[in-house]
Amino acid sequence: MLIYVLLAAGFVLLVKGADFLVHGASSIARRLRVSDLVIGLTVVAFGTSAPEFVVNIVASVEGTTGIAIGNVLGSNIFNILVILGISSLLYPLTVTAGTVRREIPLSLLAAVLLGVLVSTGYLTGSSGAALTRAGGVVLVAAFGGFLYYIAATAKKQRIRHAAAEPAPSHAGLAKAVLLVGVGLVMLNVGAKLVVDGAVELAAEIGVSQTLVGLTLVAVGTSLPELATSVTAALRKNADIAVGNIVGSNVFNILWILGASALIRPLPFTDESILDVGMVICATALLLATMFTGKKGHVLERWEGGLFLAAYGAYVAFLMYRG
Repeated sequence: MLIYVLLAAGFVLLVKGADFLVHGASSIARRLRVSDLVIGLTVVAFGTSAPEFVVNIVASVEGTTGIAIGNVLGSNIFNILVILGISSLLYPLTVTAGTVRREIPLSLLAAVLLGVLVSTGYLTGSSGAALTRAGGVVLVAAFGGFLYYIAATAKKQRIRHAAAEPAPSHAGLAKAVLLVGVGLVMLNVGAKLVVDGAVELAAEIGVSQTLVGLTLVAVGTSLPELATSVTAALRKNADIAVGNIVGSNVFNILWILGASALIRPLPFTDESILDVGMVICATALLLATMFTGKKGHVLERWEGGLFLAAYGAYVAFLMYRG
């Protein structure tokens, strides 16, 4: 009975926390004269990825590297195929040309970089696939480059808006920041309650730890992204809905896996290599769908349905693989 109470309380916190976060983030964007996309790629994305970060750091310290790897890979696949799939079913997501040209390709590049780094052992014939500490340094350095790019983008937007618009009032900035802070706390507490309840439920029905890492833990830590992007889609704010996912996926690979590898090298099994390939394929699919419609860069409802079907096939494969 307690398990179901934890799950219910967690979902309530997630939904309300997401509402606070989206509202506060949009307000901050307006007052700082930057786009919703920049806020979605940074404040929202990094905040909603906090559960993955906490899980991975603990898993790396304790030596449960399988959970650390499965958490990030499973989360990134879930973020694209399920979260954007559901969001686009609720409201077709119109994506800006800049996002299609830059941010989504950057997310794809991060996934490909991870694949190259973990395959180095195979390519050199020296060892099995692994993300070494040197690989972790490369990912963290690439994350620094991503942050520099976002900061430069935000600076250009502020200069452009300053020339075209009068200075906005900062009276409501403190309230907006408070909303974001409260929203992030509620999201992360809600995610922990849901994950704890789900893991305990999984233990009762005898699910393997590998499957838990790729599904229940990955899905559980992605619930803040799900709640945030769905709420943004309902508010017809596609920039935050998409920016949240793209930013989270970049954050998960470059920073979370990079930091995890610095703590303890992460050995990748053959199965994990396939999961990296799935992350690359899901990201490439997202990029491809940006060029399929006649109305610009739009993730249509039928494409969202395709994403969900692809995730269902992936989960079926995981269960078959055991």
